[in-house]
Order: sequence, then C-alpha cells, then structure tokens
Amino acid sequence: MEWLNYHHLFYFWTVAREGSITRASRQLLLAQPTISGQIRALENALGEKLFIRSGRTLALTEVGRLVSRYANEIFSLGRELTDALKGRSAGRPVRLVVGVSDALPKLIAFRLLEPALTLPEPVQIICYEDHPERLLAELSTFGLDVMLADAPVGPLARVRAFSHLLGACGVSFFGASSLAVKYRKNFPASLDGAPFLLPLENATLRRSLERWFEAQRIRPRVIGEFQDSALLKVFGQAGIGLFAAATVVEKEIRRQYGVSVIGRTDSMLEHFYAISVERKLKHPAVVAISDAARNRLFPKTV
Repeated sequence: MEWLNYHHLFYFWTVAREGSITRASRQLLLAQPTISGQIRALENALGEKLFIRSGRTLALTEVGRLVSRYANEIFSLGRELTDALKGRSAGRPVRLVVGVSDALPKLIAFRLLEPALTLPEPVQIICYEDHPERLLAELSTFGLDVMLADAPVGPLARVRAFSHLLGACGVSFFGASSLAVKYRKNFPASLDGAPFLLPLENATLRRSLERWFEAQRIRPRVIGEFQDSALLKVFGQAGIGLFAAATVVEKEIRRQYGVSVIGRTDSMLEHFYAISVERKLKHPAVVAISDAARNRLFPKTV
C-alpha cells in the first residue's frame, strides 16, 4: 500500500494558497529550494504535474486543482480534530460544492440554491460557474457535489451522469416602461419588428425563443446578443430592447431592473436540472434544493 506524505502535501497546499514558492517560504519559514524539492517529491509520488509556470506565479494544473480540493478537506478535518481534542465545538458546516452552468441565469441559480441555507445545520456553499462540459468533467472526478443547468446531460456526453428535473415554467417578456407601453398592446403580434435582446445561440432559451417566434410568425429586430444574462437585462433596463426570462423570477426581475412585463406564454417552457453522478440524490443540501424546487418553486410541473 502506498502512503501519502502529508508533509509534502502540506507544502504543496501552502504554495497553492499563496500563489508562489517565495510567499510560501516566508509563511513556512523554510528555504525555497526545500519547498521546491518537497513539491517535486509529491509530484513524483503521484505521477502528475501539480503546477505550471504562469508569468512570475505558479498556476495549478487540472490534477493540481483536484489535489488542492482534497488537501483543503484533509487539513480542515485536521483543524477540527485539534479543536475537538481541546474540548471546543468545531461547528464545521456542511460543504456544498456546486457547478452552475454559464447559461443558467443568476437569479434562477440563487432561487434554486437558497433552500440549502435553510437546513438546521450550517451549510457552506462553494459555487463554480463554467461551461457545462467542463463542469461535467469536474463532476465525474467528484470535484462537485451537483451541477445546476437549464438542459439535461446530452446523449453524447462522455461522462456518466444523471439529470434530475427540478421543474419547468413559462416565459415572460420584459421591457423598460417606455417600451412596455408601446408593445404590450396586441401581444405577442406586437413583437414583430420590435427591438429585442437575445441570449447567444448556444443558450437553451435562445433556441426556444427562435422556435416560438417562428410558430407565431414573429420577426423581432435583434439589437444585441449576450452571453451574460445579467448584462442583457441591464441593456433591457436602459430601454435598448425587450427581453425574455423565466416567469418564475418575474417578480425579482421587475424589482431589480425596474422593468415591466409585456406578456407571458406557457407554450414555451424553461426547464431546470440538478445533475449528479448518483442515480438518487444523497447530499442533504442537494436533497433540500430538489425538494424545495419540486414542492414550492415549480409545484405544478414535476
């Protein structure tokens, strides 16, 4: 059985946190060659490179990021053990590491994650936002507890994962007050030729909107396309164009951006998923997210 050298791991962990061997040497009161040698020994033991040079600093490799996350857990447990032996209650929160698809609107992500913070025991949420394919790769190596997305895992995905439908809702159309007055009448036909702000083509909502526009024989005048849904709404707030979003966060959008609702449709649905490597959700915070979504946020659709 091969044993991990925790001294080597601790030196690696310190360098990863500090961002350079120079700063780590000051922290550890050790010479830089000593720390470099310890990290090389760890890399040799693991058979993987943990750092790459990025200018004057060190950047973690993909394996380095994985090792760093485990090191965080290991040394956090060590501190908890020390506190427990000293008769102190550690009060260590439950960690929930979440990957949020970059296509998922921030307001939706917040509404989905919020129930995790209402559990009797404290929960610490660690959120990563990235492209779904990269998040799936992290999920497969247990770097994430769950991934939130607006689409299920595709049939061509190279990762074995399960898509748990949290719910679905219709779509609302918004605009600044000046535009809302003009385009609310005779909705949805009024959208034909109207200035419109769209998500990028790879977004699920964009594809749904295009199919809906075609079915309604509507051709809006596209003013802009955005990757960031929050930036899109800021442009909408300024009266640059109309935009669409999930009805479930309609109140929050109206309050946060000061826009008005032009119309709604249930013939176009936005779906939301929790994606995990488990067929059945087990993490208590993820179970709380799923239960709240199904019973309160989207009670009519699941």
